[in-house]
Amino acid sequence: MIFEGDYRRDGAVCVRQAFSDEHLRWAMEAIEANLADLSPLAKRASSQDDGAFVEDFCNWGRIPEMEQFIRESPAARIAATLTESNTVRLYHDHVLVKEPGTRQHTRWHQDLPYYNVDGYQNVSMWFPVDPVDRSAAIRFIAGTHRGPWYMPRTFLDDRAAWFPEGSLAEIPDFDADPERWPVIGWALEPGDAVFFNMLTVHGSGGVCGTTRRRVLSIRFLGDDMVHAPRSWPTSPPFPGLVEELDDGCPLDHPLFPVLWTRSGAEAKSRN
Repeated sequence: MIFEGDYRRDGAVCVRQAFSDEHLRWAMEAIEANLADLSPLAKRASSQDDGAFVEDFCNWGRIPEMEQFIRESPAARIAATLTESNTVRLYHDHVLVKEPGTRQHTRWHQDLPYYNVDGYQNVSMWFPVDPVDRSAAIRFIAGTHRGPWYMPRTFLDDRAAWFPEGSLAEIPDFDADPERWPVIGWALEPGDAVFFNMLTVHGSGGVCGTTRRRVLSIRFLGDDMVHAPRSWPTSPPFPGLVEELDDGCPLDHPLFPVLWTRSGAEAKSRN
């Protein structure tokens, strides 16, 4: 069952066991294929003396298992339900792997300020293919999807590499006032997924023990999402897009294929 009310209230929701063993296999194979052949966008997000936290972006077009998962799993349909959209497009894929013993925490942040899109009807899916303890899983500050935007900073050296220094509010000390800033999160098993608004503040812990934390994250665009060119490199970048799509235009472009439409789903249900 998908709890749309919880999503509207908190900006994040856990969807249990909506994915089959076959979907899980596609995601696992996609992650391993990505790790074996990293793209030029790949980066290490942990220090050299701390395990390994590897990220990579935008590989669906070259990894068949990833495209199969994106197009054929229930993820886009769930995204449509949560965003109340008639059409859902792919924004991008994001592989995040923390190897055992990686102490690096992912600091509190919002995703939307790093991106070249604007709008409210968006959702990201965080899909682990390994069991994840709550301490190592993604967690959220409930309600922060309503804003404001907070200053995005680089994770390792705390630089304001996007918006000019001082132009946005800094992330509050959420941990100092848990009653005002409730933290939500879940322990997850393979087949579970977390869906969250791109403006919801989130972070995650390190990985202890001997278990890897392999995650396939897919970002989805709903009805009101538009192109928002930035004067700085976005994460991920989309080179040349500013010459093809005007500011404020819908993201009708081959980079962002349509994955689900309400009319298509209704037609399918009648057959």
